[in-house]
Amino acid sequence: MVLKIATPGQHVRLRKKLMMTLAEFISKRSPILIDGAMGTSLAALGLVDMGGQNNISHPEKVLAIHKAYSEVGCDILTTNTLTMNRIYIESHNIGVDVKEVNWVGVKLAKSVVNPEQYVLGDISSTGKMLKPYGDYTEAEFYETFREQAEYLYAGGVDGFIVETMTDLREALCAVRACRDVASLPVLASLSFHTIKKGGRTIMGNSAQEAAVALADAGTTAVGINCGSLTPDDIAVLVAIMNEAVDLPILTQPNAGLPKFTDGQTHFDMTPEAFAKGITACLDAGAKLVGGCCGTLPEHIRCVAELLGKVKK
Repeated sequence: MVLKIATPGQHVRLRKKLMMTLAEFISKRSPILIDGAMGTSLAALGLVDMGGQNNISHPEKVLAIHKAYSEVGCDILTTNTLTMNRIYIESHNIGVDVKEVNWVGVKLAKSVVNPEQYVLGDISSTGKMLKPYGDYTEAEFYETFREQAEYLYAGGVDGFIVETMTDLREALCAVRACRDVASLPVLASLSFHTIKKGGRTIMGNSAQEAAVALADAGTTAVGINCGSLTPDDIAVLVAIMNEAVDLPILTQPNAGLPKFTDGQTHFDMTPEAFAKGITACLDAGAKLVGGCCGTLPEHIRCVAELLGKVKK
């Protein structure tokens, strides 16, 4: 598949065709529907490797998933670039070029959106730990996130989403990198391990602490995704964040808790039950909602129907 990538200048001209920028859209619209899992959908199509490398090896399947999410009524799609930063790619021997995999990731998502939909450049963990627990400095994390953000911006994203972070320090490195690259919205979402003691990531960051720190860093929205929680659990943390900061709260829960069978991880929450959980998150104050692990276009369609976003 041959893909032509828009330059930042071309992206600005394309953006003018929209009624409003993503920042304006987030400030004026509620609720807003984000897409669901990419990895789960890739697995459903028979792929073993479920990461961003599929932008290069199986672009037609990534494209089909983006198209499915676009057609069920999502307002925002996210690029298939979750861990496509240099540290992760090189330390996990992924075998793709950082620039190419991110540029192509943007192009695939942008090729299916209509003028009323937006694309977020997806950034997540390096898969490594900061000192003193690991070998990396915050400066090294910042540089790898900045490089990825530059490629996503050059591809033409409308904003960035920093997600599935378990270490607030790492999330802040990514947020700062995105903000230094472009004056686009930056959404930030952490994964929590428990709702006890005000919610905690595996690194011990609380929901309130995370929300305040990310807001102070200049994010457009803060929230929760993935983790070891049900949608109803996440609603508890949404309420905490909503009380802590004056920013839109986003949430993308998993389709329930993971279950392990024959060495395989799977999620069995039905689309209807998932949509009910999203209702609890909306009632708790969430403004942007979507899905993470275990969710498929069917789950997001149920949420879209709940929100009245499915076009008849």
